[in-house]
Amino acid sequence: MNTLIFAADEHSAPVTHIGQRIVWTIVTLAAMGGIYLLMWRGWKKRQSRQTDVQPLNDIPEGAFSGEGGFEVVYVSTTSEGDWLDRIAVQGLGERSNARVHVAEAGILIDREPAAVFIPADAVRGVRLASGMAGKYLRGEGLVVITWQHGDRTLDTGVDPRHGTDGLMRALEAHFAVSATERPSA
Repeated sequence: MNTLIFAADEHSAPVTHIGQRIVWTIVTLAAMGGIYLLMWRGWKKRQSRQTDVQPLNDIPEGAFSGEGGFEVVYVSTTSEGDWLDRIAVQGLGERSNARVHVAEAGILIDREPAAVFIPADAVRGVRLASGMAGKYLRGEGLVVITWQHGDRTLDTGVDPRHGTDGLMRALEAHFAVSATERPSA
């Protein structure tokens, strides 16, 4: 008899209200959909504001061999000095795995959706940084290449998978970037 009294006691589990759960699920999904729609519209507006960015440079025949290079994560390309102003056109704002090749002709960032070729005469500087749009590190582990592309000066950031020293040495050797511009490790 005591067992039945405890089962009907006020400490019993509440009855699930399936209707409320359905309503809250729909409200949550609608809010998430609205947020994604606003993000998509913002990206499209950014692209329309950046229509002046010229098409990417053609890669010169035979300047780069398919072997070697430095394995990196292509972070993004931004306007010079504004590490949050990501370039959204020409595929420059899309993060991807890549391989950087350095030669006398320039720098090739071989990646999908489109390879980025930076001619040697367009390179304005190379430095280490701790972050830019899409990536932030504790130390200065991003290699940022500043280059001229038409009327715009851009910063392109890559995150070397095996440390920055090898890539920085190659860039310093080809583009006369002095070691004094590098922060001490």
